[in-house]
Amino acid sequence: MTRLGWDEYFMAITKVVAERSTCCRRRIGALIIYDRRILTTGYNGAPSGLRHCTDIGCLREERGIASGERHELCRGMHAEQNAIIQAASSGVSIRGGTLYTTHFPCVMCAKMIINAKIARVVFDADYPDRLGQELLAEAGLQVKRLGEAGAEE
Repeated sequence: MTRLGWDEYFMAITKVVAERSTCCRRRIGALIIYDRRILTTGYNGAPSGLRHCTDIGCLREERGIASGERHELCRGMHAEQNAIIQAASSGVSIRGGTLYTTHFPCVMCAKMIINAKIARVVFDADYPDRLGQELLAEAGLQVKRLGEAGAEE
C-alpha cells in the first residue's frame, strides 16, 4: 500500500474544500497549513450572507468577461482570499505557512499571499494570469505544481 505524501494529502483535502464553491465557472479550494496542521480553508463564492452565483447567475458570464481578466467584476471572493481572511478574522497567524490551492493564484491573490508572508504555494492546475506568476517569483516564494519534483513540507 502506498502512503500519500504530505503535498498529495493536503491537496486532496483542498479538492474536497473546493466542492463547497458556489461559483458557476470554476470550483476552487484553498488550504493554509503550518507545521503539517491545517490552519484555515477557503473556497470561491459570494461574501457571507450574500446571494450565491449558483442562485442568481454569473455576472462575468452575463458580461462576457474572459477567465483571468477583470477580477473586480465578480460577486465572488477567491478561495485564497477567503482562507487568508478566515485566518485574520480568527486571529490565526499564517506567516511562514504553505497555501495549497486547486488552481494557480491570480494576481490579486498573489499580492495577498505575498503580504500575508506565506512562504510556499502548492497548486494543481494552471490559471490564465501571468502577472500572478511573475509577482510570486519576484517575491521569492517557493511555488510548486503538484506532481513536480520538490521538497515536501
